[in-house]
Amino acid sequence: MPGIRHIVAVGSAKGGVGKSTVAVNLALTLKQHGLRVGLVDADVLGPSIPGMLGLPTGDASPRTQGGRIVPAERHGVEVMSMGLLTGDDAPAVLRGPMVSKYLRMFIGSVAWSPLDYLLLDLPPGTGDTQLTLTQSVPLSGALIVTTPQDVSLKITRRGVRMFEKVRVPILGIVENMSTFSCPHCGETTDIFRHGGGERLSEQLGVPFLGAIPLDADIVTAGDEGCPITANRSDSPIGLAYARIGKALAAELRDREQAVLRPFQWTWDSNDGAPAWIDDAVEPTSSAIQAVGLKRRDARTLSVLWRDGRQDDIDVRDLRLACRCALCVEEMSGRPLLDPDTVPDDVAPRTITSVGNYAIAIGWSDGHNSGIHSFTALRELGSRASATGS
Repeated sequence: MPGIRHIVAVGSAKGGVGKSTVAVNLALTLKQHGLRVGLVDADVLGPSIPGMLGLPTGDASPRTQGGRIVPAERHGVEVMSMGLLTGDDAPAVLRGPMVSKYLRMFIGSVAWSPLDYLLLDLPPGTGDTQLTLTQSVPLSGALIVTTPQDVSLKITRRGVRMFEKVRVPILGIVENMSTFSCPHCGETTDIFRHGGGERLSEQLGVPFLGAIPLDADIVTAGDEGCPITANRSDSPIGLAYARIGKALAAELRDREQAVLRPFQWTWDSNDGAPAWIDDAVEPTSSAIQAVGLKRRDARTLSVLWRDGRQDDIDVRDLRLACRCALCVEEMSGRPLLDPDTVPDDVAPRTITSVGNYAIAIGWSDGHNSGIHSFTALRELGSRASATGS
């Protein structure tokens, strides 16, 4: 997405942990520190961002610019949400494919200004919305929000694992609704327990970005459409968000070099070929993070992995390894593809990045429904090396 430096998902498989509150206040904090920020309410069926920011709703015909929707703006942050279009009392009654369509529109069909960060406030769960984002949007990473109690941590862990499966880096965990300090007597109470987010980060080996105290003023400010960080950035809450924003920016700086940018690659002409980032190689890093792909010759796809290994894969072997529903029976795993029906000279026509975790290939024999994950490519490369082919 030209003009957008980082796209960050704010998520948790658990509902009710305050993802929207964290997303809104974090967006304002980043803006206050001189960064250009946009915010997408990715909960198409249950949007809450307009209310938290005091934005008018119900504009069924938003202003456009060059065929793109002009985002709303509040406190210097650009915003897009279904709530801006439908109003407070009009539900968005949509099936999954339409939810995905609106989500892609809210990100890719909006006239965003040049941005340092585009934050995506996700709905709970690990379903259509999350999969649409990870396959169609070049996410720089995910920020995970949880509350301290065990029931939240167990479900949040599933959200972390979902992002890991699709190779979206976990930028860190934020513990929301942490210790409550009584405004009258100053006594602290761990209403939802305390320290669960930090323990989860240690267990999963991901950064802990900070904790947000439980404070009635956060609720009041959100209900009034003026988030607490807008006017009280020097309060304990505001300072907590400032620390989280600083930690988030540091995580993104450390990871930026190793990110393989999205591509649409024409195999024969080599137009749109992806990068080959030798400088991103670190021997102790991930074995299934691709930092380079290239056409070694007409019959060979070369892949450079972040741990430094290079695999050379015969493209016909890649075609035969397709695991889509046309090639493998989904329930039993029984092969459906007859190798004798695949021409010896089969070759890619186009290779397209799928999020951070896979490639999609359009083949010369007309096949185009398969997605090859980087995990599968690594395994295929290992087999090729073992057999010497």
